[in-house]
Amino acid sequence: MKPKENVKPPFALKVFLSKSNRGRSTAEHKTNDRIFAQGDIANTILYIKEGRVKITVLSKQGKEAVVAILKDGDFFGEGCLAGQQVRMATAVAMTKCSVMKVEKGVAVALLHEEPSFADLFMSHLLSRNIKIEEDLVDQLFNSSEKRLARVLLLLANFGKEGAPQKVIPKISQETLAEIVGTTRPRINFFMNRFRKLGFLKYNGELEIHSSLLNVILHD
Repeated sequence: MKPKENVKPPFALKVFLSKSNRGRSTAEHKTNDRIFAQGDIANTILYIKEGRVKITVLSKQGKEAVVAILKDGDFFGEGCLAGQQVRMATAVAMTKCSVMKVEKGVAVALLHEEPSFADLFMSHLLSRNIKIEEDLVDQLFNSSEKRLARVLLLLANFGKEGAPQKVIPKISQETLAEIVGTTRPRINFFMNRFRKLGFLKYNGELEIHSSLLNVILHD
């Protein structure tokens, strides 16, 4: 009788992303906690198990800009896989967050050895690339009002997989201004206008209605 070959058990992606083990660890963050800072050593990729994370960059002149708002199921910090030695941006928890860190070496091995992980990661990269292209077009051709409407709809998950969330986590007008690329007074003006038109409600929490799409579709 031939000895049984050592059969490698199937890779359990959900288990991998939910439990800490060698080369990966989970950290809990409170709202406004800094997960990493621009200029920190880049040696891990991160996966959001729960919560929202804001990615910002700071110019040499001291001007800060929000470049991404991420949610559970998203990766970030993946620049280390492309040779980045230090973080090019700062990551801050917008809500209570649970974030898994995966060491660079472990992530590289998984990408080579585990197709399910590679597929998930590739899907993330493609979605991020599409989002960056859409943001660029938005900045080039749309008004501040339309850009704000698009940001609010994206935060509410309209147009994405999964059910839209009418109520979204609290986000300051300063942060919205940084994302849109305008001033806080302009954001305040547009938010009040959207509220009067019935596109949104806010009283501690922000409730978005699908009718806000009219701002984007209207020329």
